[in-house]
Amino acid sequence: MNVQNSNLYSHFQSVFSNDWEKVALTQVNGDTLTYKDLDQGSARLANSLLALGVSHGDRVSVQVEKSPEALMLYLACLRSGLVFHPLNTGYKANELEYFLGNAEPAVVVTTPNSMSVFEPLCATLGISHLFTLQSDGTGSLMDLAMSASSSHSVVNSGPDDMASLLYSSGTTGVPKGIILTHQNLLSNAQSLVSVWGFTADDVLLHALPIFHVHGLFVALGCVFLSGASMRWLKGFDLDQALAGLPQCTAMMGVPTYYTRLLTDDRFTNDVVKDMRLFVSGSAPLLEETFHEFEQRTGHRILERYGMSETNMNTSNPLNGERKPGTVGLPLPGVSVRVVDDNNTALPVGEIGNLQVRGENVFKGYWKLPEKTAEDFTNDGFFNTGDKGRIDEDGYVAIVGRAKDMVITGGLNVYPKEVELIIDELPQVKESAVFGVPHRDFGEAVVAVIVRDGSDANGEFDEQAMILSIKELLSGFKVPKRIFAIEQLPRNTMGKVQKNMLRQEYATLFSEIA
Repeated sequence: MNVQNSNLYSHFQSVFSNDWEKVALTQVNGDTLTYKDLDQGSARLANSLLALGVSHGDRVSVQVEKSPEALMLYLACLRSGLVFHPLNTGYKANELEYFLGNAEPAVVVTTPNSMSVFEPLCATLGISHLFTLQSDGTGSLMDLAMSASSSHSVVNSGPDDMASLLYSSGTTGVPKGIILTHQNLLSNAQSLVSVWGFTADDVLLHALPIFHVHGLFVALGCVFLSGASMRWLKGFDLDQALAGLPQCTAMMGVPTYYTRLLTDDRFTNDVVKDMRLFVSGSAPLLEETFHEFEQRTGHRILERYGMSETNMNTSNPLNGERKPGTVGLPLPGVSVRVVDDNNTALPVGEIGNLQVRGENVFKGYWKLPEKTAEDFTNDGFFNTGDKGRIDEDGYVAIVGRAKDMVITGGLNVYPKEVELIIDELPQVKESAVFGVPHRDFGEAVVAVIVRDGSDANGEFDEQAMILSIKELLSGFKVPKRIFAIEQLPRNTMGKVQKNMLRQEYATLFSEIA
């Protein structure tokens, strides 16, 4: 094997070859796949794709359910020099039309149930290769691969060759394609294996989707570069997670996974006695959850910070203080700074614009060179769009997205600061703070809360809550209105969709003169 090859799969394969018969993943029904199975399965798919006449750098758009075969398809794209373009399984026809039109894939893979959506789209866009893949591993793609060779030489890729194309959420406009290279993914995975202490002895509970950075690059990168194994769940199922945890040493999840575990009396210290690491990301972890989890299990959840454009940037330490409410320290090779609007570095503890630089940071936006230039500084830092601060120990805290910042009466309000106060109130389980148009102030601060179970059925006293908050925050930061709702709107990865809240309450103050 050419050790100079920057292709991510060549690095995976070098680890697989240490023990080809090692179990790579165990499914809920007990079926297992070895590293040899993954290598040969991905080789068949790679050979099948290349036989279609596709070229190095062509995109393969994929909207399928999670399965071992979908995982092999990702590996097949890596090793053959094709670009893996995963699509959220929740995307609808109008969204898919944009993504396929923008990515211009050579191949599309979907489920049989979605063919009625994809067939006319592919016909209109001139995409001639459309295949199916079921969650049980059957479909026209696997039929194509069945007779293909199980041997395939990994394509030689340069460090800046594109490995994957992801898209931003599009909450502030048209989604942007994010170009992630083999070196972006490799460097980040190597850092995480080191700082999180992954070895071939680990078994990861993998319940995350594989169309997103967390489950696709973070979790799989740690497993495949360390030669570990996975307990493979198609999604987060509480019973399956509780059954799988005693056989695992590590788990990665969104905060919702941990709150669901805490609701079940079966989740005890005995269930996690062999666990060494719980990682949380993709959405903020409530300090309440952090402390309750530690009290129940003795484990302190490790929170980290990343985004589609950068993979992971920071992490609380494996050995050392894990500060609740922070996302930890910069990873090796990653520089993080907080600056004002003039790109001047701010003192310790001050809130400003968070910027990052390192080999993990993407190379640019697909077909958008002007936007790429706009989001990078002259010295190579990427403007994350997050507001943050760095404490005296170097720990980073995220206080909100720049787009979520509320400017009321000319004063900046950072939603996270207000949410932390509201979440501490005894009748509140969680909250979301956002701005809506206001004729006098420009924007007014508004909050929605999910009430604590013990108080959920009682009468909600909005004014009493506002008065309580006024005792703890400056007047301009206090919500002008607070509404109690059953649950916060979230996306597939658990992030609160404040754009939906802003839209729902947009006319709240429209009658104010």
